[in-house]
Amino acid sequence: MNAQHQSYMQQALQQATLALAEREFPVGCVLVADGEIVARGRRRNSRAQSLAELDHAEIVALRSLAASSQKWRPPLIAYATMEPCLMCFSTLLLNGVTTVVYAFEDAMGGGTGLPLHQLPPLYQQLMPTVIGGICRSESLALFRRFFANPANEYWQDSLLANYTMEQKP
Repeated sequence: MNAQHQSYMQQALQQATLALAEREFPVGCVLVADGEIVARGRRRNSRAQSLAELDHAEIVALRSLAASSQKWRPPLIAYATMEPCLMCFSTLLLNGVTTVVYAFEDAMGGGTGLPLHQLPPLYQQLMPTVIGGICRSESLALFRRFFANPANEYWQDSLLANYTMEQKP
């Protein structure tokens, strides 16, 4: 396993751990440009009283980068503790991410298998590198803790929850 990927994924896992401590869905993301972390994000508003499907970790990280005064330019690498969904995957690509590295596969809504070559021309020209399974067991442990807690209502009893709980630690 690439030590650099593992190191950056540890930073994403820290964000996911913070999300879990806040009783949010434990997804974390870091964006890297020229070997430096330029933005961090974690899932927000996944609790029933504040549910907002726009506040995924990847989108939060991109918003943080856009709001910062940091000078950066593509290519970017995104490290996420869960495979990005369709919304996040396409948004990452359209914002200059050329490599997506994730820890745990999203059996219910993962978007990295999107057949870009079959989509309209804007997407056909995007040729990202996708690497899965980096620090998978650490990420899986966070998701198992989340789904084992009945107080966490987000995606309880879903295909994702069942798949996650069936996985070997």
